[in-house]
Amino acid sequence: MAYSTIHIPVERPAHMPEQTFNQLKSKAVELEGVFLNTLLSQVASSVDTEGPFGGGYGEETWRGMQASEFANNIARAGGIGLSDSILRDLIDTQAAVSQQYATPPAGAYQK
Repeated sequence: MAYSTIHIPVERPAHMPEQTFNQLKSKAVELEGVFLNTLLSQVASSVDTEGPFGGGYGEETWRGMQASEFANNIARAGGIGLSDSILRDLIDTQAAVSQQYATPPAGAYQK
């Protein structure tokens, strides 16, 4: 089975300020990092570490931090593509909210 390696980056919509786009992108990458942290923490907790150089309180203490650093580095390096999907949804949601508030009032509230 062949897998596609094509990656189409999310581009900033023309109507969106660059600062807003960068904030949304940062939040999307952060959320992907949280997901990857959860995933890597579960994987790490299933690894047997007993032996002459494994286990113990020190390893248990630092394992969570290691998973968090791995996850954040993976997300910042491009991740698994989850942040792009999240970013597209954030852009669509923000556009829908902006559209809702841009609609002129009707009825008794109309000027």
